Amino acid sequence: ISLLVLSTDVGSAWLIRPLEQQSMDLSSNTKNQAQAIVVLGGGRAHEASGQGDVDQVGPITLMRLRVAARLQRQTRLPLLVSGGASDRAGESEAVLMVRSLKDDFGVSARWAEGDSSNTDQNADLSAQLLRKENIQRILLVTDAIHMPRARLAFEHAGLQVIPAPSIFLASDHYHFAQVIPNAQSLKNSHYAIHEWLGLLAYRLRYAFAEIAELKGS
Repeated sequence: ISLLVLSTDVGSAWLIRPLEQQSMDLSSNTKNQAQAIVVLGGGRAHEASGQGDVDQVGPITLMRLRVAARLQRQTRLPLLVSGGASDRAGESEAVLMVRSLKDDFGVSARWAEGDSSNTDQNADLSAQLLRKENIQRILLVTDAIHMPRARLAFEHAGLQVIPAPSIFLASDHYHFAQVIPNAQSLKNSHYAIHEWLGLLAYRLRYAFAEIAELKGS
């Protein structure tokens, strides 16, 4: 029964909406408070045909880059891309993102962090680069469903985060077709469960780290 429910738009939205509602609408005044834009990688397309048989950014990453490019044109803030390489990949996701920003959107990235393999490392390694430029407040670009965990990681790394979500998955409008099970809704439910578990794991990890630090001092 649970599998059936989570395979519907209504069921997946039940998991997704509480995560996405934590990302506020971005106003012009809020954007102006930032010092840099950070966009996180969200996957790659392996050896995309017609593109010279080289990896390209995947559709989720492309949506994030689209938002980051628009923000960069509006604010003229420096842009950092973050994403490492998997075992089978040669170039890091950050390299692919830099290429896509330039070729597809005419935007240049100032920093490319290509050594991270998860959100926690995205935050730590990006923060190290930004601290060298005395940057503390960032516009963080990622999916709305991923934003709570990403924000927690970047704030733990010492940065002030202004959420700039790229896409929202949960629908606010329901009709009969949304109670019909489908593969995309099940995939979205899987994404949401991953984020809920990840958010719990990060909160526990950071709490234990703070306790250990207090004991050490």
